[in-house]
Amino acid sequence: MRVFITYKKLSFITYNHNNLPMKKLLYVLAAALFSLSAKAQTKNYHLVIGTYTAPGVSKGIYVYDFNTANAEFKQEAVEKNVINPSFLTVTQDRRFVYAVNEDAERSMVSAFSFDEASGKLGFLNQQKAEGTDPCYLIADDKNVLIANYSSGSIAVFGRDASGALTPAKQVVQHTGSSIDTARQKGPHVHMVRFTPDHKYIVSNDLGEDKVYFYTYNKNGDDKVLVYKNSVSVKAGRGPRHIVFSPNGKFAYLIQELNADVTVFSYNDGNLKKLQDTNLATPGFKGQNGGSDIQFSADGKFLYISNRGDANTITTFAVGQNGKLLRKGQMSTGGRGPRAFVIDPSGNWLLMGHQYTNDIVIFKRNKITGELTNTGRKIDIGAPVCFVFVPKK
Repeated sequence: MRVFITYKKLSFITYNHNNLPMKKLLYVLAAALFSLSAKAQTKNYHLVIGTYTAPGVSKGIYVYDFNTANAEFKQEAVEKNVINPSFLTVTQDRRFVYAVNEDAERSMVSAFSFDEASGKLGFLNQQKAEGTDPCYLIADDKNVLIANYSSGSIAVFGRDASGALTPAKQVVQHTGSSIDTARQKGPHVHMVRFTPDHKYIVSNDLGEDKVYFYTYNKNGDDKVLVYKNSVSVKAGRGPRHIVFSPNGKFAYLIQELNADVTVFSYNDGNLKKLQDTNLATPGFKGQNGGSDIQFSADGKFLYISNRGDANTITTFAVGQNGKLLRKGQMSTGGRGPRAFVIDPSGNWLLMGHQYTNDIVIFKRNKITGELTNTGRKIDIGAPVCFVFVPKK
C-alpha cells in the first residue's frame, strides 16, 4: 500500500494493493496522522526555577509542569537543601542541571542529574566557586563557567563523564573600578555568555563599566579563556546583561544603575555602538534597577525589566537596522522583577518577583508584541531564573 498526502487541501490518494477494507485503511491512516500531530504539538514542558532560599520561604530548586496551550501549571518536584541556587542552566542534552550557590565567601557551584521524564533532580557534587556571590553561569558539553559578582572574577570548571564538576581549570580576575562609590569600588562580573558563533565568551562587569570578550578554547586545560578585547560604556552605568539578536548581527546591553539600553552591531567578537536609549519614563524621579533583557524568538521584539522603584517591563520593536523603537511599558505586577522568560510557544511571558515571591503570567500578542496581565501567578519564594525543558 502507498499513501500520498497533499497538505494544502489535505487530500488523500490511496493505492490499496493488499485489498484492505477501506474503513480499516482510513482508520490506520487517521491513527498515524494523530500520532504525528500529537508529537508535533507538544504543549507540556518542565519549568525549572532557581531561587533565593535565605532569607525567605523558598526551599531550593523547583520544577513545574507548564502547559503552553493554556498556561496551566502544577508543581512536579523540589530539590531541597540547596543554598541560594539563584541562577541555573540545563544542559543541551537535558541530562544535567548546574546551579550557583550564592553564599558570600562560602559560595559554591553545584551539579545535578536531571530526569527528563519526571523533572526530578539528583545531587552529584559541588565545587568551590573560587570567588564570592556567583550570579550567572553557562555550560556546554565540556565546561561550566560562572560569574562571581562580589569578587569580580570568572571561574571555569570541567565536567566529567558522570556530569559532576571537576575543580576549577581557570580563574580570571578582573580589576578596576568606576565612579559610583557605593556600587563600583571594585570589579563586579555580572554575566558570562557564549557569543552566537560560540567562539567567544562575553562578560559584563558592572563595577568597571566594561564589556569583555574572551576567546573560548573549549578543550583547553588551564587557558580556556584568553583575553581578546573590552568595550567601555558611559561611566556609572553598570552593565548587567547582554543578549544577541537571533540573527547574530546585533547585541543589546541593559545597564543596571541607570536603566540605559545600548544597541551594538556585532561581528566576530567586536561591538560597535549604534544607539542609546533609556527605560525610564519622562519625569520619573525614583531609583532605577535595569535587570533582565529577552528577545522574542522571531527577533521582532525585545523586552526589558526595570527594578528599583519602577517595577516595569518595556516592550521595544526591533528594526531591520537593529535599532529599537519603544512600543509600550507596563507594571510587572509585583516588586523586584529580577528576571523573566518567554515560553516556547511565544504566547506567554512569566515575570519573577524577588520581593513579592511570585511569578506573574502575562499573555503575549505575537503579532504586536503587546503584553496583558492575566491576573494569574505562581506563588514561589524569591524566583530568579527560569528554564523551559521539553518533556520526554
